Amino acid sequence: MTLPLIAVIAGLALLVWSADRFVEGSAAVARHFGMPALLIGMVVVGFGTSAPEMVVSALASWQGNPGIALGNAYGSNITNIALILGLTALISPIAVHSQVLRKELPILTVVTVFALVMMKDGSLTRLDGWLHLAVFSGLMCWTIWQGMKQRGDALADEMEDELEMHAMPLGRALFWLVAGLLLLIVSSRILVWGAVDIAHRLGVSDLIIGLTIVAVGTSLPELASSIIAVRKNEHDIALGNVIGSNLFNTLAVVGIAGTIHPLSFDQVVFSRDMMVMAALTLSLFVFGYGFRGPGRINRVEGAVLLACYVGYTSWLVRSVIQ
Repeated sequence: MTLPLIAVIAGLALLVWSADRFVEGSAAVARHFGMPALLIGMVVVGFGTSAPEMVVSALASWQGNPGIALGNAYGSNITNIALILGLTALISPIAVHSQVLRKELPILTVVTVFALVMMKDGSLTRLDGWLHLAVFSGLMCWTIWQGMKQRGDALADEMEDELEMHAMPLGRALFWLVAGLLLLIVSSRILVWGAVDIAHRLGVSDLIIGLTIVAVGTSLPELASSIIAVRKNEHDIALGNVIGSNLFNTLAVVGIAGTIHPLSFDQVVFSRDMMVMAALTLSLFVFGYGFRGPGRINRVEGAVLLACYVGYTSWLVRSVIQ
């Protein structure tokens, strides 16, 4: 048990570090090639912070571990909303000024409904995977189009400040982009091996490990960036990290896993985990949209989200004990 545990801890640590280098490198490269700050914040950073989930789920699918692949994707979405935004809102209430983010909140809700419809039969075929990726591609095209015509958005202003603070030469940016991606792959393989081995030794399902240890670990980049952002009063970046990551997880991460290897999974994934994810996504839309003005996730709502995460995790633990 010692070696798999060390593999999980070391894999998670390297995963978080390499994801951070990958995000910084890719954002700096995009900046050098003239990409607008708003698009960097919405597309490049969103992709970068979801890179751990993508690589872990792709490797798990390739190795025939659907529990890790799907548990990582949907568990990360639950963690992002309930744990990360809950903690972030407790530190400082999150005010939503960006009109782009207000447009993406209902889109995330619709995408979640799409995922429920596609996964209700308990299987993820290659066709399902390609449909996920097709929707994701269409959404990215729409996002880029919106970002190109948007001017003076709050998220763009906050991202501009961040890019200025983390400016780096093109050569170094390219190095960290490539090195970060390679280290992501290596650390993901270490993490998946350790997680699967621990699950087998403890006699629990891969799904539970994917929903807990792996999901929290791959969500650590979002946790760190959201807390740092809100402490700098960059509230739209904090929420944008979560919205972007959840869109990537629901469509791209699951889609890639499905195209690599068709997956069959226990119906509990749909009836428990996806329903919790859907409920939390709906609550995020209600809290953050702001029907009569700027949206806001206050400390009380943050505490509610955090309580939901504790309750959901307790539910998982109880299912293992029984």
